[in-house]
Amino acid sequence: MNGLPRVTLVLGGARSGKSRYAEALVLSAAPRALYVATATPGDDEMAARIQHHQAGRDGRWHLIEEPIELARLLDDVADGERPILIDCLTLWLTNLMMREDAVEPAIATLVNAIAHCAGPVVLVANEVGLGIVPDNALARIFRDHAGRLNQSIAAVADRVVFVAAGLPLVFKGN
Repeated sequence: MNGLPRVTLVLGGARSGKSRYAEALVLSAAPRALYVATATPGDDEMAARIQHHQAGRDGRWHLIEEPIELARLLDDVADGERPILIDCLTLWLTNLMMREDAVEPAIATLVNAIAHCAGPVVLVANEVGLGIVPDNALARIFRDHAGRLNQSIAAVADRVVFVAAGLPLVFKGN
C-alpha cells in the first residue's frame, strides 16, 4: 500500500495537526480506509468537536465508533487490504479510566493486537508529558498511563512521527 508501514504511531499535542497528518498519510496510501473513532460526546463541546472531525471526512472513509474495544476490533477488521486509522488512543485511555477499567492489562491487550494485526494501522495519540506536572493525583495518573501507552505502542510501531505546528518529525522509521 504505497509504502505505508504495518504500524505507524502519530503523536502530537492538542491542535498540533496530528489527525490531519494521519488522515493524509492513510489516504496517500489507499483510495479507501477504515476510520476508528474513540471519542464519545460527553458534552456539547465534545459533540461539536466530533461533528467537526466528521465533516472533514469524505466517502473514502468507513467510520466505526469504538470507544473501548480496540483490540477486539483490530482482530475483527484488520485484513491487510485497507489501512485502518485509530483516532485517538488518548481518548481511548480516558474512556477506560472513566469506566474505572484496569488500564495496564487493556494496554497490554491492545499492544498485542497491534503487534499481530495484518496492518497497516495508523494510530493517533496526544503527547501529554511535555507540560508542567499536574497538580492533582488523577491528572498525574492519566499522564503516566498516557506516557506508558505511547511508549508501548512506539515499541511495536514501524514508524513513529511527532507532529508540532502541523509539521511532522519522524522519530522512528523512514
